[in-house]
Amino acid sequence: MTTTAPAKAGKKTAKRPPAAHVKLHWRIRLRRDRSLVIMTIPAVVLLLIFNYGPLFGLITAFQYYDPLVGVRHSPWAGLEQFTTLFQDPLFWAALKNTLYLSFVQLILFFPIPIVLALLLNTVLSERLRNLIQSIVYLPHFFSWVLTITIFQQMLGGAGVLNQFLRQHDVGTWDIMTDSHTFALLVSAQAVWKEAGWGIIVFLAALAAIDTHLYEAATVDGAGRGRRMWHITLPGMRGVIVLMLVLRLGNALTVGFEQLLLQRVAVGHNAADVLDTFSFYYGIATNNYSYGAAAGLFKSVISLLLIWGANRLAHVFGEDGLYRT
Repeated sequence: MTTTAPAKAGKKTAKRPPAAHVKLHWRIRLRRDRSLVIMTIPAVVLLLIFNYGPLFGLITAFQYYDPLVGVRHSPWAGLEQFTTLFQDPLFWAALKNTLYLSFVQLILFFPIPIVLALLLNTVLSERLRNLIQSIVYLPHFFSWVLTITIFQQMLGGAGVLNQFLRQHDVGTWDIMTDSHTFALLVSAQAVWKEAGWGIIVFLAALAAIDTHLYEAATVDGAGRGRRMWHITLPGMRGVIVLMLVLRLGNALTVGFEQLLLQRVAVGHNAADVLDTFSFYYGIATNNYSYGAAAGLFKSVISLLLIWGANRLAHVFGEDGLYRT
């Protein structure tokens, strides 16, 4: 017959703090972070107005929306707008262009900020590093109108490149109107404009890596390539996966203004994506419900993409965008 040992005197079981204590603790934290909370209020208000407020308009995707009578009095259409949308060959052509342009930009554009961050990290002179950063950051602040104008002046029919080719009796090539290379042109414009801005996150990830790891690897005889492969890239992996998840979630958005400005030059067969489709065949034709249906389809697919990419990041042991 076995007996259990008596519990030690003086040993107390952990008790949950009373609700009043938890409430007091919350008030203390709110009082402590009051300045930060006040600073975030304008951002939260803007987020609610411009990101969550327009969600109410998705109701029009299930209506025959008439702006003269408003949402409340417009007749309901059920899923008829989506049925018409899925039977429209122009919609499938726009979806195909969207996926193709997104894939090309993912392959050509996404690695560029990582490479630039690694190269800038090897520059020893801080003054030279700051100068290079300022130069590559600058195009981010240009509008798409100015960016495309610069490319037109360089690569257009009367641009610098074709003038050089004419002077040397070589056939000209108007890249700005070539629908076959339009995906490469769009990717090049995105790289020139946004790559410098994109390296900010990766430079921050590089700054967070412990420098003692590099010193220990150097003492052990590891060269620059081995240090990059075994220390730098693993240290950046979490940030790279996070940015990749965000990129995949935004895959169906490939630049509305950028493509809208160049649609006439290359034709709708090459430049129409889901965003321009919603504009030209929805808003421009006063068929708001049809455009809203296309926009809702894009939003649902984007949500599924970001959910799938986040789950894939968890499979590889990364935090991703959020934990489930």
